[in-house]
Amino acid sequence: MRLPSIRRSRRAPLSGRPRAPRRRRLRAPGAALLAAALTVVGLAAAGPLVAPATAAPSGATATAGDVTGFTRSGNTFTVTASSGAKARVVVARADIFRLWLSPDGTFTDDPAGSDLAVTTDFGSVAATGTDAGAYYRISTGSLSIRVYKSPLRFSVYRAGDTTPVWQETRPTSWTGSRTTQYLARGADEQFYGTGLRLGEWALRGKTVPIAVDNKWRENDNASPAPFYMSTNGYGVMRNTWAPGSYGFNAPTTLAHDEKRFDAWYFTGDTLKSVLDAYTDVSGKPFMAPMWGFELGNADCFNASNPDYQGDHGRPRHQTTPDVVGYAADARAADMPSGWFLPNDGYGCGYTAPLKSTVDALRAKGFQTGLWTSTGLGSIADEVGTAGSRGVKTDVAWIGSGYKYAFDGVRQAVEGIEKNSDARRFVWTVDGWSGTQRNAVVWTGDTYGTWDDMRWHVPAITGAGLSGLNYAAGDVDGIFGGSPKTYTRDLQWKAFTPAFMTMSGWGAVNPSAGYHDKQPWRFAEPYLSVNRKYLQLKMRLMPYLYTMSRVAHETGVPSTRAMVLEYPDDPVARGNATSGQFMAGDSLLVAPVVSDTTVRDGIHLPAGTWTDYWTGRTYAGPGRLDGYQAPLDTLPLLVKGGGIVPMWPQMNHTGEKPVSTLTYDIHPRGASSFSLYEDDGRTRAHESGAYARQQVDVTAPTAGTGTVTVSVGAPTGSYAGKPASRGYEFTLHVASAPTSLAVDGAAVPRLASKAAYDSAASGWFFDPADRAGILWVKTGTKAGAFTLSAAGTTVPAAEPLPASSAPIDSAGWSLVRADSQETAAENGAAVGAFDGNPATMWHTAWSSGTPAALPHEIQIDLGARYTIDGLGYLPRQDGGVNGRIGGYEVHVRDTAADWGAPVASGTFADTAAAKTTALSPKTGRYLRLRALTEAGGRGPWTSAAEITLTGRAAAAPTYTAPDR
Repeated sequence: MRLPSIRRSRRAPLSGRPRAPRRRRLRAPGAALLAAALTVVGLAAAGPLVAPATAAPSGATATAGDVTGFTRSGNTFTVTASSGAKARVVVARADIFRLWLSPDGTFTDDPAGSDLAVTTDFGSVAATGTDAGAYYRISTGSLSIRVYKSPLRFSVYRAGDTTPVWQETRPTSWTGSRTTQYLARGADEQFYGTGLRLGEWALRGKTVPIAVDNKWRENDNASPAPFYMSTNGYGVMRNTWAPGSYGFNAPTTLAHDEKRFDAWYFTGDTLKSVLDAYTDVSGKPFMAPMWGFELGNADCFNASNPDYQGDHGRPRHQTTPDVVGYAADARAADMPSGWFLPNDGYGCGYTAPLKSTVDALRAKGFQTGLWTSTGLGSIADEVGTAGSRGVKTDVAWIGSGYKYAFDGVRQAVEGIEKNSDARRFVWTVDGWSGTQRNAVVWTGDTYGTWDDMRWHVPAITGAGLSGLNYAAGDVDGIFGGSPKTYTRDLQWKAFTPAFMTMSGWGAVNPSAGYHDKQPWRFAEPYLSVNRKYLQLKMRLMPYLYTMSRVAHETGVPSTRAMVLEYPDDPVARGNATSGQFMAGDSLLVAPVVSDTTVRDGIHLPAGTWTDYWTGRTYAGPGRLDGYQAPLDTLPLLVKGGGIVPMWPQMNHTGEKPVSTLTYDIHPRGASSFSLYEDDGRTRAHESGAYARQQVDVTAPTAGTGTVTVSVGAPTGSYAGKPASRGYEFTLHVASAPTSLAVDGAAVPRLASKAAYDSAASGWFFDPADRAGILWVKTGTKAGAFTLSAAGTTVPAAEPLPASSAPIDSAGWSLVRADSQETAAENGAAVGAFDGNPATMWHTAWSSGTPAALPHEIQIDLGARYTIDGLGYLPRQDGGVNGRIGGYEVHVRDTAADWGAPVASGTFADTAAAKTTALSPKTGRYLRLRALTEAGGRGPWTSAAEITLTGRAAAAPTYTAPDR
């Protein structure tokens, strides 16, 4: 949490040492002041303070020159260049290698050491090095690395040496303070990653800072990671602590503020395989304790402390034991929640003895964590004696980021794990590559507004594209907020692994003197809606916990961008789906992020999708508009074939035994699920103390047939594993079966839902429940069994219209404008599609004779679209010249041959926005020709904004890369 900058008084230390005063916002103090303060309270061995990446480092630019030597020692290939520079290629695995370029020819400058690349020895690798004439070739079973001789450049190809993965367009260059690599950008190549970037996750055409600034606004990077991956089937992690900047343009420029180049490369057939390889080297995401999946609550409950910098008169927050009253309120409200940070506030501290508060909270099903802005001087006692189990690191301590923050998080992890058998559970606001193995990253001090909620959806989803399984933002922000924005924000965040509220700084709630953001502190109808989604998350615990185990084993996150599950879907590849995500492999979540009760623009990939609440089933691919979403309804759809394990309803882990496990199944075709279970608390799972249960389902893809559910015996063991348990199945089908059996024995049909609820086994079909639910109880089982429902019908799927929508201009780039004014005003052609009506494209007028009409602008849309409409907004600055009169529109797959126009006409001489319908035409390049000036005032053309409507189209089979 942060404090208003006017509050600068001293506060009570957590570990008995005097503290230097802190400011709320770190953007104001100079680096020297911050560094001096950090030396007082920071790590025992902190690195230097690293400034953010600079825009244009000074000094002459140099390159390696030509190759003069190529040698091999084991699987390390060393390249010597004419400048004295050397490069090393270290083949670690058939799909993984390190490329290290040293301008001075030595390989002693390795500041990251093993911090980021923790596993690099994968055993022996079959690799060869050969002279291919213009280049040396290093080959493995998965890839071929080309080392071009004149000048030294690198490229990577798939095995077989014919399909390019990435190619340097020019030699890597360096100055005294920055090194930059230049790569060709494929014509349809998309990019993802760079950490917890606060905004859209498809990065083509964007320049992304790989730098800490602690501003926490849209398009900042809250926890940068020097990692990205590409749809070409590779990823790269720069092995550095230096800040940088990645421009995913043509060419792609990848820069860090250091005079060295050091990177690990990962290749794979899919984005999931690239994430797996990346986290093989940098570390898999940690496995959080089950209580860490439950809602956390942070606030200061020690306001009577004289050093507290907040309101000393806060009711029910005077001493740390007051937090137990809030825990009691939660349970009285039947509200699931799992942990508290009772000292979250500058100078708050906690009332001794801490242990009595921790024990009282635990008795109510809550764990305790501690916030710190000052280090970890008392963590051994806080964890080992008092029983605290979590740490939230504050920006005032680790806000300089990079290695300093990384080491602070590592200390917190060690403080928990060296003093207990508990798992790590640490929150940090300044992560880096490798943080996924140690901490939850969160978005910092944000606001309870619709707009902040809007960009949080792609931010938290996109973090998973850097292997960050646990990414979060305070529910409804830390500042401002309202009951409605709180409820809408809580709804979708309940489908992410970790989430937390931050009280004390938002709007007054529920009455004067309080600024509470706990979900049970709201009035109706918000109270009931909050409860509904928290209860649903608790029921989904075995599903979401399993999805995080998948992340722990493969690097593939629980909260998934659509492109991870549907990489061949052209819509899913880009930001048209950045406002939705997959929670695991079966649930599609489309948050409502504006004050509306109707959700438009939900993209459904190929397959069938069933509305979780109504049972209405749709056939993708297509766009779902008009989804009815009143306050209590989060748009939520289940993939055909989805298998979702569910617990009985409870308010915290361990409140009741899982005597019956429910599998909620949407049968269609063949599908499977591997349930993961362990003790949920300790690190025993690291030694193999866990169990798996395989569930396989077969069903018709359409129409009537037999649905078979094969449930395997749980394999493996852990403390507390039940010897047997009951099973219930909710099968989403459209008709009652003609017969139902378990292991061949008929199961009785029951006459009513009430009879079913009271029976130990049996089945009941309810056609009115979500368009048809077949309820089945099997009774208690210890081993494997098979359920078979014959003669039932899977739901019919209604087709979605192939609808048109605005095409996002974020990925557009300029191919050519025949004329643009950049001397007397900013009339650059990119102003015509930058999303800002205040900027514009204006043809040149300030020097010499203006070029004659016609004028034209050519735009690369970044992907193929079927385009059916064009919008033209004339200049909006009060000027009139340049308004387009006569026009032609061309759409093609190449900018070299435009063919006949798809539309032509004449726009009126007004400042109002214009639209024109096009005969649907598929392509990725747009050409707008201005044949005349609307008012006949001169040979000029201007445009404030050019917009398009249409829908994504499949990419052509091959298009040469742009450079």
